[in-house]
Amino acid sequence: MKRFCFALDLVDDPALIAEYEQWHKAENCWPEIKKSILDAGIAQMEIYRTGNRLFMIMDTDATFSFERKSAMDAANEKVQQWEQLMWKFQSSIPWAKEGEKWVLMDTIFKLV
Repeated sequence: MKRFCFALDLVDDPALIAEYEQWHKAENCWPEIKKSILDAGIAQMEIYRTGNRLFMIMDTDATFSFERKSAMDAANEKVQQWEQLMWKFQSSIPWAKEGEKWVLMDTIFKLV
């Protein structure tokens, strides 16, 4: 199992942040999105928030690759609709590349 951590900002608006959190409740997240995540080899995913900064942890199995996930997402109309909807709430962090949402974070410390 491999772990990846990402950061992303939300638009700094309490109403939009509350709506974003509503979309991410288990009962509101589209089933096609959950399926696409699991089908890509992501075994576990968690998103945390402080202020308007998001932190996502992804644990992946041996079948996962960023290239495969990207290709799967590009071919999935529901994923494209979800991503378009999420841009209403999301804002790239200042050092993100053009069009980049979630920015991969570097591990700088491990206890073990």
